[in-house]
Amino acid sequence: MLPRDDLLKGVENRETAVRVLDQADQAIKTWEVICTDFLSPPELADVQQMVQRLTEVEIMAWGGYPQAERQRVAIARSDLPLDPSQVAIAALDITGNFLFDPATHRDFLGAILGTGIVREKVGDLLVLGERGAQAIVVPELVEFLEANLTQVRSVPVKTRPIDLSELKIREPKKKELTTVEASMRLDAIASAGFGMSRNKMADLITTGDVRVNWKEITQASHSLKSGDLVAIRGKGRLEVGEVAITKKDRYRIQLTRYV
Repeated sequence: MLPRDDLLKGVENRETAVRVLDQADQAIKTWEVICTDFLSPPELADVQQMVQRLTEVEIMAWGGYPQAERQRVAIARSDLPLDPSQVAIAALDITGNFLFDPATHRDFLGAILGTGIVREKVGDLLVLGERGAQAIVVPELVEFLEANLTQVRSVPVKTRPIDLSELKIREPKKKELTTVEASMRLDAIASAGFGMSRNKMADLITTGDVRVNWKEITQASHSLKSGDLVAIRGKGRLEVGEVAITKKDRYRIQLTRYV
């Protein structure tokens, strides 16, 4: 049995983590590759943190394309090879004429969940404007959605399976910038990266709207390092790049902001 109490210390998404530990136990006992449902980035961060401390299992996360936010995880004994093809994922094209009744990500997700499907069975949604959208789902729901997803907002739609290679991926917009700070404090670097006052950033941190490497951080003084990812709900992400010390013992920090 896995050391559950120890592994669950510091885990935010405890219910998901317990379920994944159950699946890890199953993978160890049966020598099978077990797939989780789709995990959100914070859930995935918890799972990766747990598995790093285990020698019995390994995981492979995949969401259908390299930048996918929501991903399924294949779990297997550490002596079994894993590759993305073992993470069962399917893609759907949802086409209709949305020229006069534009639909948002929320609209498409609402229509999918309105068929009775739970959120954990759905990965990323790629909204394609007036042409419709594409959805990544667990393979066992493809036929069900083909038959039951027939309308989004007021627009009749046709839902059909497509190959993952047909996904219309948009590269995220990014902006490179440099800031010089007296410290590596979260509030200082994030305020520079997101272009807002330090007081406003401190408020967002205190209220739990800021995550570092998908972990909620509520201390403005939290120290960042190169490679850290800062995410703010509704405002995008900020990646901390190379850090150099100036002649005046300040920190010159390369930042990449994704919107």
